[in-house]
Amino acid sequence: MATRAKVAISLDGQTLGRLDRLVKAQVFPNRSQAIQLAIDEKLARMDKSRLARECAKAKPAHEKAMAEEGMSWELAEWPEY
Repeated sequence: MATRAKVAISLDGQTLGRLDRLVKAQVFPNRSQAIQLAIDEKLARMDKSRLARECAKAKPAHEKAMAEEGMSWELAEWPEY
């Protein structure tokens, strides 16, 4: 199990009220788990968008040329059909 650390956060009253209603409706077992899930989801979205940004930088023609160059030495080893 991962180690846990206690942190203090400040939320505006409206956000806290919405969070407490979700906990009361048993959407989340408690505030801590609701906030943990929200942070995990936000970090995952940030990671995905970072990956998308990095992929967008790729130049398809360059990537194809690199892939074909990397495979050219293997082609001689493949049997003729």
